[in-house]
Amino acid sequence: MDDLRRPIFNLEGEMVGEIELPEVFKTDIRPDIIRRVYLSQLTARIQPQGRDRRAGMRTSAESRGTGLDLARVPRIKGRLYPAAGRAARAPFVRGGRAAHPPKVEKVIWERVNKKERKLAIMSAIAATASIDLITARHRVNGIRAAPIIVVRDLEDISKTKSLYDFLLKLGLKEELERTKARFRKIRSGKGKMRGRKRVRAKGPLVIYKENPAIFLAARNIPGVDVVHVNNLSIIHLAPGGVPGRLVIWSEPALKAIKERFGGESP
Repeated sequence: MDDLRRPIFNLEGEMVGEIELPEVFKTDIRPDIIRRVYLSQLTARIQPQGRDRRAGMRTSAESRGTGLDLARVPRIKGRLYPAAGRAARAPFVRGGRAAHPPKVEKVIWERVNKKERKLAIMSAIAATASIDLITARHRVNGIRAAPIIVVRDLEDISKTKSLYDFLLKLGLKEELERTKARFRKIRSGKGKMRGRKRVRAKGPLVIYKENPAIFLAARNIPGVDVVHVNNLSIIHLAPGGVPGRLVIWSEPALKAIKERFGGESP
């Protein structure tokens, strides 16, 4: 990317000047590295789980062998015990052990190197300036330049209606309708019972630095996420491991990125 100058907008959606993007936006876009680091951060959230090694085995049940016209499954011993003769221990019986239980020693978290993680973040940031990648996953026919940079007043928005109206002024009406329509869909399967009733589409990402009030304004707009510039990660920049998310930077947040990465070579 040769030209790093981008327009800067006010809260009316009007261009009020230009600003030069930091050198990090010149980083080569590496979808393979981004995907690998995304999987690393995704698996880091998973809590290891296992089963008691003796689960289903605390019983005196033994098989009675052949010649009794009975299945050769282990059965509880005794005559007076209410459960005498009931099948136990085997994987396919009530109260039996699990056939292939999850093991706590299983390696779930896919670790990556620090430099690899840093390169992925820089590459994902550079991807937010690619119109081709953004239009591949968002409906943004109304924008002409990416990323969208807004004056510091963006961080002072604390009302949902104010932020929604501002996004409409930027030409993101079709994108907001897409995320809203997706949010109405109810997930199929048992995920509904596990805190994932709605299918959530990913829309614009707002990055701030100083005032977290905008977080309150965005939390009721489906698909719109807000993150502090210091907490920026691949999970935010490349949902699903796919680069090219539509990002709205506040002017202070963009300057903070310049201070964080400076003129480092990719």
